[in-house]
Amino acid sequence: MNLLPALAPDPYILILLGAGFLIALVAWLPLALKRLPLSLPIVCIALGMAIFSLPQVTLSPLPMAYPEVTERFSEFVVIIALMGAGLKIDRVFGFRSWSVAWRLIAITMPLSILAITALGGWWIGLSWATALLLGAALAPTDPVLAADVQVGPPQSGQEDEVRFGLTSEAGLNDGFAFPFVHLAILLSAVAATGEPWLAHWLSYNVVWEIGAGVAGGYLVGRAFGWLTFHVPAKTKLAKTGDGLIAVSATFVSYGLTEIVHSYGFLAVFVTALTFRHAHRDHDFQLDMHQLTEQIERIAMMVLLILLGGSIVEGLLASLTWTDVAAVAAILLVIRPVSGLIGLIGHRTNLRERLILAFFGIRGVGSIYYLAYGLNHMKADPGADRLWAVVGLTILLSILMHGLTVTPIMRRLDRSQGRDPDEHEAGKAERQEQEDEGVGARG
Repeated sequence: MNLLPALAPDPYILILLGAGFLIALVAWLPLALKRLPLSLPIVCIALGMAIFSLPQVTLSPLPMAYPEVTERFSEFVVIIALMGAGLKIDRVFGFRSWSVAWRLIAITMPLSILAITALGGWWIGLSWATALLLGAALAPTDPVLAADVQVGPPQSGQEDEVRFGLTSEAGLNDGFAFPFVHLAILLSAVAATGEPWLAHWLSYNVVWEIGAGVAGGYLVGRAFGWLTFHVPAKTKLAKTGDGLIAVSATFVSYGLTEIVHSYGFLAVFVTALTFRHAHRDHDFQLDMHQLTEQIERIAMMVLLILLGGSIVEGLLASLTWTDVAAVAAILLVIRPVSGLIGLIGHRTNLRERLILAFFGIRGVGSIYYLAYGLNHMKADPGADRLWAVVGLTILLSILMHGLTVTPIMRRLDRSQGRDPDEHEAGKAERQEQEDEGVGARG
């Protein structure tokens, strides 16, 4: 009888070990990368490529191999990111004060969808329904990977027009892009039958699903805001000090609005804005934001590690040079040009408009929309090529925007008379004061 333990470790133990290292990286990497021309997503992609290059790792995390898992996991990451984005916006909602967001949503995004659809149909050679799905998947700015160009935590004062514009755009466009995903699915379904589709799409997918999503998100936000801040003092949820309330609001908002067939992404963002408005200056807002940000970072890192692994496993194998040129055009021409067109006449200066137009980061939202579309359309023989195009777009966006975000945003801060290190210095000073207080009490 062999009493020696087996040399090969238990997979469960390996998972625990990996999770421990991952959580440590979640806590430490943002601080380590703060001043470097490098971003957390770049590190995650590289880590995933390294892990899945090991011969001992036999899992192949290709999204087309696990279509349902890909859709649901990316959906989870996006809704958590939308709650976090809404909670950290200090600016009170208003049609005039949010003008930069409306321009990016109403002008820039449709122009991007139209241009990418035309590129997909005429240049890549996709069917028009599939090209529209590609356009709808790649047009929205991602709320997950755009964290480095978004506003700071609640009440931090890090909310200039550029950061606010990119945060509000990322929060809103994930909901407003959905009608175009449904239009692609609808056109694919009626291509053979020739049935009328326009009235159904406008009345149901546009008017109802957007309207019900906004209304449902507002009502859930009002309910959670009242329970958290305005019920009698001894029983209000803010007394718990538990930021999980924000996660609860996320799931309730998304679940209820999806049950009535409306856009849950839009509802979650509206819930977050309404929740924040219930008591804008309460310290509990920061507690809720911090928890959602931590969950978002962990989930994002897992997904990007898997994306890095899928690249090693052949995600980009179906690419042609035509596809590579199309991806370059999407990132370097279509988004910047449509962004500048949408911002014509806005009060921002040229430098700010260029930054707003350039940082249309593609990421987790694109993965979700493509997975959702392909899962609801008839089988497409070109699905592997679509995943390759979207995968390359996300990879190049992570590299291009990740390497430039730190120097560009620091230069923007200095041009506007702000010290880019002031916020971090203030946090460090407060932490030192707290440590000294603990030491004195001890």
